[in-house]
Amino acid sequence: MSTTIRVLYEDNHDWLCQWLRRRLDCSEEALDLAQDTFLRLLRKPDDVPGIKEPRAFLTTVARGLLNDHWRRRSLEQAWLEALAALPVEVAISPENLVSMQQELQQLDAMLATLAPQAREVFVLSQLEGLTYVQIAERTRLSDRTVKRYMAQGFELCLTLLH
Repeated sequence: MSTTIRVLYEDNHDWLCQWLRRRLDCSEEALDLAQDTFLRLLRKPDDVPGIKEPRAFLTTVARGLLNDHWRRRSLEQAWLEALAALPVEVAISPENLVSMQQELQQLDAMLATLAPQAREVFVLSQLEGLTYVQIAERTRLSDRTVKRYMAQGFELCLTLLH
């Protein structure tokens, strides 16, 4: 570990955990996301030297991870609701459930490769069932942009299938 990252960790880890705890209302998840924040810095050490405002920098990195966390949680909640809506006679075996969870994790990783607005558009369509017009109104994007983002999302889905 570089000296800069070690000092950044030592000086700010507790503060970052508290910042995350206020947003998550869960100490364990806050600790996990704080750890993930520093792991991200270790993976890209070139981004660390010369930081003038370490807490602002850490907040930016952690906020991105927090957004990913909420997106995953939303996806998991939609999945659980869909499972709960199934009739009892369509019970899913534990093996199929694990397989579907793995596919959802792949889908989440795939969605993470989209630009944030494109990801939001795709999720609004596929998980919330909004029409393109409703998405355009909610996101204040043009119809054409919504269609382009949806095409990007569907293209990624096709790559997942192959």
